Amino acid sequence: MNESANSFLEQEKLGKLMGKYAIPCIISLLVAALYNIVDQIFIANADYLGSYGNAANTVVFPLTVVALAIAVMIGDGCCAYVSICLGSRNQKHAGRSVGNAVALSVVSGLVLTAIYLLFSDGILTAFGGRVNEETFYHSQEYFFYITLGLPFYMFGQALNPIIRSDGSPRFAMSSTLAGALVNIILDPVFIFVFRWGMMGAAVATVLGQVLTAFLAIWYLFHMKAIHLEKESFRPDWTVIRHFIPLGVCSFLSQISLVAAMAAINNMIRKYGALDPIFGQAEYAQIPMAVVGIVMKFFQIVISIVVGMAAGCIPIVGYNIGAGRKDRARTLFRYLLTAEAVVGIAALLAAELLPGQLIQIFGASNESVYYTQFAVKAFRVYLCLLPFACVNKATFIYLQSLGEALLSTVLSMVREVVFGVGFALLLPVFLGLDGVLWSMPVSDALTFIISTAAIIHTCRKLQ
Repeated sequence: MNESANSFLEQEKLGKLMGKYAIPCIISLLVAALYNIVDQIFIANADYLGSYGNAANTVVFPLTVVALAIAVMIGDGCCAYVSICLGSRNQKHAGRSVGNAVALSVVSGLVLTAIYLLFSDGILTAFGGRVNEETFYHSQEYFFYITLGLPFYMFGQALNPIIRSDGSPRFAMSSTLAGALVNIILDPVFIFVFRWGMMGAAVATVLGQVLTAFLAIWYLFHMKAIHLEKESFRPDWTVIRHFIPLGVCSFLSQISLVAAMAAINNMIRKYGALDPIFGQAEYAQIPMAVVGIVMKFFQIVISIVVGMAAGCIPIVGYNIGAGRKDRARTLFRYLLTAEAVVGIAALLAAELLPGQLIQIFGASNESVYYTQFAVKAFRVYLCLLPFACVNKATFIYLQSLGEALLSTVLSMVREVVFGVGFALLLPVFLGLDGVLWSMPVSDALTFIISTAAIIHTCRKLQ
């Protein structure tokens, strides 16, 4: 083992390092997002599933995010802590951190699977699954098979940032890409050829996740900068207490999305029933299906945003550990600029091309109300995307600095106080449109707070 294996993080040009680490991380997160998005595209274009299957996918999606939230809390926290340990030449704690993260991901995956299987109907109801009977039936089928694959999904997602922290961002990307390709290949076979419906979409997803998990296991035996021993996997609460707080921001950014989607789905069901169009039984599932699609587009954008920021975690952590605050400050400036550009590009797509975007998700097979509501949803819900991108980047960068408390508080304010609060409040005054306005209002208020955090961080790094 070479103790200086990651010393290039202190020496290479920051632009080059950012590309080296951020691009594979972006691709990894995009590919991970494509699991659910690809399912929804094929489901939407299957004439025997359509918007009912789409709505079911929207119901189950936040429940998979719960699993992702736990996995990234373990993985991102371990990644940040390992990077700091390697920067300060503390190899022993780096190895123990990885071993304990592996054990935690396995145990948490099994526990969550058991909970989901025991309380499936109640959980689906809480997330708006009973908008109508056909949607609930499809939700049950899809959820059951997705749940069986959760231990593999969580293990692969937790190991992905850990592999990056070991200096192998390309392998992390490739392992996730391999699983997604399996899903993309099998989805049309299972849905259109075998006509397995929601079960087919779920099984294709799970098989891809299994492949990613096994590739991660292989990598554990071939790590470069981190040395693992049997003792590394023994519970060490001292190490766990160090890396879990560094992953709390990642956890909250995901789990708060679950809370927001639960609020949104229930508000859609409640106020959709009062709408003259969507109050009719044959159209009741449309708002839930459409909002789910808009959130999938947002997920693609946020995958790029989070990928750029998370890709910087090993670089920032190592340089902070090595006492190079100047490089950390410069990287922060690069990151915020890049995130703003991504947000502006995504905003133009959402505002100018909503009709084309919704066509990808089977609009040609649906009523005119489906397309009309989708166009409005894209343009309203995503109208402040640049603010959302800068906010998310700021939270993650603070996490990489070891500012776990500040990062956590900001995430809580955005995702829980604003995100859930406005999703519940605005529909009271604006009806179904209030659900759509909840996101831009939340992002505008959060951006004001983020600006103060950015100024504070830059001053601290001087």
